[in-house]
Amino acid sequence: MSAFETATDFFHACETLKGWEGCKQYVAPGGRVFRSVEPLVDIDTVEGYANWMAALGSDPCQAVVTTCIRLHTMLRCVPRFFLRPFHGTHSGDGGPVPPTNQQTNTHYVYVLTLDENDLISSMVKVWNAPWALGELGWV
Repeated sequence: MSAFETATDFFHACETLKGWEGCKQYVAPGGRVFRSVEPLVDIDTVEGYANWMAALGSDPCQAVVTTCIRLHTMLRCVPRFFLRPFHGTHSGDGGPVPPTNQQTNTHYVYVLTLDENDLISSMVKVWNAPWALGELGWV
């Protein structure tokens, strides 16, 4: 599998909430996540992140839509980048506060670095979480 296929397949498995079981074949042992935003500060492995994403399957934010995917593949040594808009409405139970019926429209970026075996060795999530959480009325 090429680096492009690995990155793309991982992105889709993670974004369709497959959890670690659906993502682990694309990740090198010990794959790390780097993030500096709430609510992800306690997650430091790709496995932990994949499982956190899978938990969103019961998330009170509905109507998540991927409208744009960009993957940079010009050079082998350059990490792969994915841009994803997130659109959601807090309309169900299970959030940190009762349903607010407020919406968020935010973006995040995955920066995936692959090793010599074309497996993901690290992932950076760049996201303005305080903006999204504020729009939802969670903070």
